[in-house]
Amino acid sequence: METLVANKLSFAKTDELIARRKKVVSDGVGVFVQSTVVEAKNGIIIDADGNELIDFGGGIGVLNAGHCPESVVNAIKKQAEKLIHSCFHISTYEPYVELCENLIDLFPHGGPTKAMLTNTGAESVENAIKIAKQATKRTAVLCYSEAFHGRSLMAMSLTSKINYKIDCGPFAPEVYRLPFPNFYKYGDGLTEDEFVTRELRKLEDSTHSLVRPEDVAAIIIELVQGEGGFNVTPQKYVEGLRSFCDKHGIILIFDEVQSGFCRTGKWAAYQHYGVEPDLSTWAKSMGSGMPIGAVVGKASVMDMALPGTIGGTYLGNPVCCAAANATIKFMKEQDLNARAIEISTIVNSRFEKFREFCDFIGDIRGLGAMQAVEFVNNGDPNQPNGDIVEQLKSACLKQGLILLSAGTSKNVIRILSPLTISNETLNQGLDIIEEELRQICQ
Repeated sequence: METLVANKLSFAKTDELIARRKKVVSDGVGVFVQSTVVEAKNGIIIDADGNELIDFGGGIGVLNAGHCPESVVNAIKKQAEKLIHSCFHISTYEPYVELCENLIDLFPHGGPTKAMLTNTGAESVENAIKIAKQATKRTAVLCYSEAFHGRSLMAMSLTSKINYKIDCGPFAPEVYRLPFPNFYKYGDGLTEDEFVTRELRKLEDSTHSLVRPEDVAAIIIELVQGEGGFNVTPQKYVEGLRSFCDKHGIILIFDEVQSGFCRTGKWAAYQHYGVEPDLSTWAKSMGSGMPIGAVVGKASVMDMALPGTIGGTYLGNPVCCAAANATIKFMKEQDLNARAIEISTIVNSRFEKFREFCDFIGDIRGLGAMQAVEFVNNGDPNQPNGDIVEQLKSACLKQGLILLSAGTSKNVIRILSPLTISNETLNQGLDIIEEELRQICQ
């Protein structure tokens, strides 16, 4: 049974630890929430003061299987006792091979499929782009506004938000950006079909004014943007994008780092669309918090990478592989895809209730358990209200709830709670949001 949170909280030790951090940790390592953690289980964090905090952040989408699932912890212990590292380039070990087999089973890419392992989502993106360039012998990449793909060189170049890139240039060349097909923000009174037709026309127009399609190696897109604010790509746009890539011999990459592993109610967001990519990138909830990611793709594309051009010393570490294999097994046993749909219904219905007393809600959206609420002024999607989100995050933390913002203007609240969280704890967290939001909106 999940422990619930008391309302009377003290943060003296938390403040002390954060002050210590300030003295020795680079300011460049950002602080998104002024919280601490000593231990955690399922959907509850215990901070430095012994407070129990409800976790709606999930380590930024890393903990779909919850904090410290027992079977995963045991798998980590067992593997660490046998082998911590050898480097897969030197000695082949079964946990790596088994994990690739599991990934290919979960994410077949329209025929023979292969995989490679990484440490992080950013590394997955970097390697996917390298594979696409080698497969096509082309140099350009198309990406989207509001996208987040990581903070390494190519990944940062693909990332849209300026605040992640200040004074970090020059960036990788031959990166071209299109407006994300955000129907809520850019719909202009059109029907969704009319909007998608217009946006696909922009894609075609880009071949005349932005970059020749013969020079484009890949198009990379998040079907549900994570840091961008849980913006969901329209179905027909994804279908049109697949057709465009097929027409021009371009590799289509779906970045599933935040949306993967049951978060949307399926193993992959792309499985909602009935459209398969050529390559896909993974990380976050794949290993229950252990640093591991992957690139999965059509074997004919994956094998175009020359030996030695992808990989690395720690990629596919055996302990991390054991954690990922155990996580996948746990997710299947607990049917976390079904649980994500339950959470989606609960969260979405509560968010809709907030409209009754808060005039600043512009949009409520999501796919599965990736649910978000966007705050704007005067009902205008082009007048973001990030102040409410900052007030709400701070007020909720004082009541024992960790919340994350999103969106380029930080005016979106997103829910990334563990999928194993109990309904009781989930609703208690939503109660805290409602109580604090009512006070802010009065």
